[in-house]
Amino acid sequence: NAVFFDLYGTLAGFNPSRYQFQSTACAEFGIRVTPEGVLAGYALADAYMAEENAIRPLRERDQDSRNQFFAEYERLVLRGDRVEVTGDEALKIWRRVREVPYQLARFDDVLPALNLLKSQGLTLALLSNMNRDGDELAESLGLTPCLDFSMTSKEVGAEKPHPPIFMAALDKAGVGPEEVIHVGDQPISDVEGARGVGI
Repeated sequence: NAVFFDLYGTLAGFNPSRYQFQSTACAEFGIRVTPEGVLAGYALADAYMAEENAIRPLRERDQDSRNQFFAEYERLVLRGDRVEVTGDEALKIWRRVREVPYQLARFDDVLPALNLLKSQGLTLALLSNMNRDGDELAESLGLTPCLDFSMTSKEVGAEKPHPPIFMAALDKAGVGPEEVIHVGDQPISDVEGARGVGI
């Protein structure tokens, strides 16, 4: 039996927080955001990202298309605080957001939870839509000792919710879909994607 984990929002998040770097960037444009508004806005923006990735992955888009995507993404983030901006303004804010130094940081309760699952003989794997090498990603977060393998959309050439990344993980784990639980935070990428292959 196996447990597959999403990464962002499930095992790790940004440090500083999304609120902190949105707040820093937006202040330069005279926009004030709140922690609650940023949380609500990112819920909208992340749902938009999952929908768009299901249609055409960001890694396959040209620069103009990516700019349009991130302008809309930032507009949705700001909508959480009932702030409306144009696409051009949103892109400028997003570019400033990207300049704020940040890193992925593992959540505090992750290692105890993974070690508990590992002690029960379960196969544990990381499945991420991040455009990075899975082993390098796991290593950077100190997850390697707890995981049997890590897999990303960059390596497989397909994002969640599409079946190939889930099927590749099932194959590598040597289990059938009925023997796996997938843990993630996105209804489309994680829930619909996993259920779509019988997990």
